[in-house]
Amino acid sequence: MSKEQGSMKDYEDPPPAALVDGKELVLWSFYRAIIAEFVATLLFLYICVATVIGAVHAASCGGVGLLGISWAFGGMIFVLVYCTAGISGGHINPAVTFGLFLARKVSLPRAFCYIVAQCLGAICGVGLVKSFQHSYYIQSGGGANVVNPNYSKGTGLAAEIIGTFVLVYTVFSATDPKRNARDSHVPVLAPLPIGFAVFMVHLATIPITGTGINPARSFGAAVIYGHKQSWDDHWIFWVGPFLGAALAAAYHQYILRAGVFKNMGSFRSQSTI
Repeated sequence: MSKEQGSMKDYEDPPPAALVDGKELVLWSFYRAIIAEFVATLLFLYICVATVIGAVHAASCGGVGLLGISWAFGGMIFVLVYCTAGISGGHINPAVTFGLFLARKVSLPRAFCYIVAQCLGAICGVGLVKSFQHSYYIQSGGGANVVNPNYSKGTGLAAEIIGTFVLVYTVFSATDPKRNARDSHVPVLAPLPIGFAVFMVHLATIPITGTGINPARSFGAAVIYGHKQSWDDHWIFWVGPFLGAALAAAYHQYILRAGVFKNMGSFRSQSTI
C-alpha cells in the first residue's frame, strides 16, 4: 500500500476537544445540552426507581422482577440517548462523561457541568418518586445501591468496574466514526446497543450491588433515601464506574484504535481485522 493510499480515509475523526474552550461558554447550545442532561437523568431515575419500588412491593404477586427492572433501565437509556444524542450526546451518566473526557471528546467545563447536571437530575428524579410513593419508597429501601451482604466489597467493586467497562466500551464502539463509515451499509442505531449493554449488565450485577454503573443514579438514590445504609460503601459506586470508564477509554483509544502505535509510527492499522 502506498503512502498516499494509506493516508486516505473514508471517514474523518473529529478533532480532539480543547481542555478548556471559552467559546462554548457563551453559546446557547452549551447550556441547552446541560439542561438536556439534567432532564434526561431526572426522567431516567424517576422511571427506573419507580420500577424498582414496584417490583419490590409486588414481589409476592408476580411483579416485574429482576428481568423487568433490567428492561426498565436498558429501555430508558435507549429512549433517552435516542432523544438527547443530537443535543448533548446523550451521556446521562458521569462515568460516560468521564470516559469521553479522557478520550478528548468533551472539554473539561462541559464534562464538569454535565456531571453536576446529571447528579442534580438524579436527586430530583428520585425525589419525585419519594413524593408520589412515600410509604412504598421507604419500605423498598429507596432503590439505593448497596453491596449484597453475601458478597465482599472487592466483588462489588469488581462488578461495578466490569459493568461500567462494558457500557462505556459499547458507547465508544457504537459512536466510532470509523465503524460508522465501514459499516454504513448496516443501519446501526447507536442508542440500541447502548441500551442493551445496560440491560445485560443489570441482569448480571443486580444480585451483587443492585447495579450502579452510574454514579449519578447511586448518588441521587442515596441522597433522597438519607439512611446510613445507603452511604455504606458508597465510594464503590463512584470509584468502580470511573475506573471502568477509564479502562474502556484507554482500551478503545489506544488498543483498538491503535493511538499509541500510530503516533510511534511502528504499526499500521489493518481495516480487514
